[in-house]
Amino acid sequence: MATIYDVSMLIHKDVQVYKNKDEKRPSFQTTSDFDTGSSHETRVSMDVHTGTHIDAPLHMIPGGETIETIKLKQLVGNCRVIDLTKVEGAIKKADLEPHKPQKGEFLLLKTKNSWDEEFNYDFVYVGADAAAYLAEVGVGLVGVDGLGIERSQPDHETHKSLMSKHIVIIEGLRLKNVPEGDYFMVAAPLKLTGIDAAPARVMLFEGVGILDE
Repeated sequence: MATIYDVSMLIHKDVQVYKNKDEKRPSFQTTSDFDTGSSHETRVSMDVHTGTHIDAPLHMIPGGETIETIKLKQLVGNCRVIDLTKVEGAIKKADLEPHKPQKGEFLLLKTKNSWDEEFNYDFVYVGADAAAYLAEVGVGLVGVDGLGIERSQPDHETHKSLMSKHIVIIEGLRLKNVPEGDYFMVAAPLKLTGIDAAPARVMLFEGVGILDE
């Protein structure tokens, strides 16, 4: 039987949010219960960058493409989890080179971020030189376990290097319990349109058939 890893963050009112900003915290409102009606219903209000999510180019590029332009074939397929748990601060090109990223490959970068239960201002991120390297290789997707793929970089070089090459960015993965290796990934964003991101449920399957390239 295949092993399935759910590598998505659980969304709740106290979920960690970027820089602990209160305005980014999700809220849940009961709009009907069995005292006020015949059913129980809840309204959710949250930033589309909450928890595990997929960025669209519009997030960092004025006039960039919106979330519906990212196709399912860019989110479903073979992937590789790379163990970078010894990295401190920025992931550099030198950290990635030994893993020999391949053109079109889906890469998920496992760092010590996956053990953070609260927002860590010193989270591990993808440095500009690493992003430029991945863009040059032409990988298909980069997933990270921080709420951001970069921090404290002027002009958001990491996002822009990847987005300029149509490389999909997934942020907020939880890879703590996932061994380094090869998997089949299904990343399913909410079917939103016209905006800069979408929350996603991301699952990794081990020991199942994989799509032909």
